[in-house]
This record gives sequence, C-alpha cells and structure tokens, in this order.
Amino acid sequence: MNEALVDCHAHLCDPSFDADRAQVLARAREAGVRAVVAVSETLRDAERNLELAAEHPEIWPAAGLYPTYVDLELADAMERWIRDRRSRLVAVGEVGLDRWKIKDPAERETQETIFRRFVRLAAELDLPLNVHSRSAGRYAVAALLEENATRVQLHAFDGKASTALPAVEAGYCFSVPASIVRSRQKQKLVARLPLSCLLLETDSPVLSPERERRNEPANVRLALAAIAEIKGLAEAEVAEIVVENTTRLYRR
Repeated sequence: MNEALVDCHAHLCDPSFDADRAQVLARAREAGVRAVVAVSETLRDAERNLELAAEHPEIWPAAGLYPTYVDLELADAMERWIRDRRSRLVAVGEVGLDRWKIKDPAERETQETIFRRFVRLAAELDLPLNVHSRSAGRYAVAALLEENATRVQLHAFDGKASTALPAVEAGYCFSVPASIVRSRQKQKLVARLPLSCLLLETDSPVLSPERERRNEPANVRLALAAIAEIKGLAEAEVAEIVVENTTRLYRR
C-alpha cells in the first residue's frame, strides 16, 4: 500500500474529533496517509492546529480566515498571526470566496478584498494557498490570476471544467474530496482535468462519501480509487502522480 498520500484539506481541529483523534490518525496511517493538511476557519482553529501538530507530527498546520467571516479586523488579526508563525505553517488556508452564503454585493466586495490580501500574503511568505471557492469558482480563479498567484490549491472545486481550465494552465492544483463517489459534478470535473493538477482531500469532518456520516482522512483512498476508475488507470499509477503533485506544491 502506498504510504505517501496526503489529505490536502481537513479540519482536524473540529470538536467532532476530540474523542478519538488519535484513532482517526491511526486509521489514516493504515490507509497509507502520511500527512494531513489541517486548515483553519478562525484564529482559534489556527492556534489549535499548531497545538495538534506539536502532538501529532503527521498534521501539517495551515492558517486562514474562512470567507464567510467578512470582517477586515479579523483579517488583520489573522494576517498578523500568520506572519508571526510563518515558519510553523505549511499553507495559508482556508481562504477564498463564497457566493453561496454571502449574497450582499457590499459584503462580496469586502470578501474579495480580504481574499486578495491573503493571496498577496501567501506570495510574500512563499506559502501555498488553500482556496475555498463555493459557488464562486470563476471569480476566485480570476482574482488569483490577476494577483499572479503561483502556488495554489483549489479545494473541492464546485465549478465547471471550463471554469477550471485557466487555473490548470496557470499550474494550479485541484484537490478531490472523497465525496466524488456520490458527486456527478466532481466526477465530470476529474474526467476533464489532467492528472498533473490533481490532489487528494477529505474536508473532514464534512463531504463524507456517505451522507450524514463524519468524514475522516483515511477516506482519501476512496477519492484515489474514484480518480483511477475515471481515468482508466491503476490506483498505484494515480497515487504516484498525485504524490508528485503534492510534493511540488507543498515542498514536503
């Protein structure tokens, strides 16, 4: 079994893991997962990710402000926090745009202002971006291209392949969640995108392969299997390429 897979987007600080986090990580190791990128939504999440990474070396901590927090002061605080702890972080994330929950035009404008600030911060600190773009794929890709972002992971992208292709051409990566087993949109997207831009993720504890069940990092193997089936390739071949993609983006 391949022992080098990385779950490139998960919320391991979520309280739903408090009772059995060590067992969850043990199951991930048994599934061939060597590391989990633990993203944050808030400052408290970011702090907790560093605490967890100190306990569990397989946790790679990231820090970002979830895009539904449309608050410039919170963004300021998160930016300062990231700068102070840059050496301990593997990525800026999750950050991005969300037009599913944020409908007000003024709030959307502020949201994009905040996103662009984090894009510039990641470039300045030479960290990859872990990007949320729910119902906003076209706008997120446009902003990233305008800001000349280079090290980018678009997580659980919910747009069309035609929207994703400019990002592929720019060298961005797309992380595929285990929910691909029940998502026709994700299946169609993977069919169109080259393997050279694909990563694995779970978005644990959500986006489970089975609705209403807690997701966990071991389920990246289900995403791997689904990609292999769609591409008509052996899982080992897909795993090798995905691992190369992950290493190129995260430099680890």
